[in-house]
Amino acid sequence: MCGRISIALNKDDLIQVLRKQYDIDDYNLDYNLPRYNVGPKSNLISLINDGKRNRVGLLNWGFIPTWAKDNKFYTINAKAETLHKKPLFKEAYLNRRCIILVDGFYEWKKANNEKIPFRFTVKNEPLFALAGLWNPYLTSDGKKHYTCTIITTSPNELIKPIHNRMPVILTKESETLWLNPKITDYETLSALLTPFKADNMDYYQVSQIVNNVRNDNSKCIQPI
Repeated sequence: MCGRISIALNKDDLIQVLRKQYDIDDYNLDYNLPRYNVGPKSNLISLINDGKRNRVGLLNWGFIPTWAKDNKFYTINAKAETLHKKPLFKEAYLNRRCIILVDGFYEWKKANNEKIPFRFTVKNEPLFALAGLWNPYLTSDGKKHYTCTIITTSPNELIKPIHNRMPVILTKESETLWLNPKITDYETLSALLTPFKADNMDYYQVSQIVNNVRNDNSKCIQPI
């Protein structure tokens, strides 16, 4: 499970990453940065490709299917191994893929009846991409909301002692394939959803203040 992320950089740094890595110059999102402790039902900075170019926007973390009767039914994670089988995700898997930009994510280890939080990052990357799916949801009052889920896979050697799942982290090469709307075969897509190399990651223990999503300050990412 991936249930908490960070985007601990300022707006200017984000704009530079978007321009350099994704050829996006029109960033105008109403989103306060930095964010140190972002949980489900929050907006996430996300990218899609419309067939011509990359586009950045906000997707609400909690995938709501089109047929849901209300917004109380939502899913924050989707298992990579079953995306092509589950009716909930099957159509989005082929047609509505996205990436979520983060600079870290948290996982918890159970020890002595406590949940000990750890923050995971990718070496030498100010931001990295998590694989996701998105879906529009029409509310009863006719308003359209855009929701997303983060895809998880089996853990690499770094995360395995902490948790039995990890988010799918895409490489620069696999990002391009994942966002390409012309790719719709399961074999190509599933090959992208593998554990990220442990050697390319770092992690460290952080304060238990991160356990409460209302705590959103720089103390959340400080090592202890």
